[in-house]
Amino acid sequence: MPYHHILVAVDLTEECDPVIHRARELAVSNSAKLSLVHIVEPMAMAFGGDVPMDLSQLQQQQFDQAKERLERLILKYPELTKDCSHLTYGQPRQEIHHFAKEQACDLIVVGSHGRHGLALLLGSTANDVLHGAPCDVLAVRLVKS
Repeated sequence: MPYHHILVAVDLTEECDPVIHRARELAVSNSAKLSLVHIVEPMAMAFGGDVPMDLSQLQQQQFDQAKERLERLILKYPELTKDCSHLTYGQPRQEIHHFAKEQACDLIVVGSHGRHGLALLLGSTANDVLHGAPCDVLAVRLVKS
């Protein structure tokens, strides 16, 4: 069964290149639409929610930096136009699932660091995306250089 709309969820680091390459290969071989999403996680979530200071300025800087990295990625991969590349705030699992449902994606491609041991087979974000996903999920193994 061919895929029609592939969503690649990336962290915008150098490590995301193999994930994008694999998603592109699948999009080409299936004549599928390719969309990209990056989720900026609210800083308060990283600190457990109770932060005794205003993080809004730091959060905006983080979002602006992610936007710049996304724009560089679009230049590097011309098929990832601004129309099919998305940047949003939120909890990665929920936002990726929401986007995949909203856009009728039938495959989500994510990176995985392939930790040792059965319980650590997938990284936390890849593992989160896998559980409860509205479609197939492909975890591309990321190899440390």
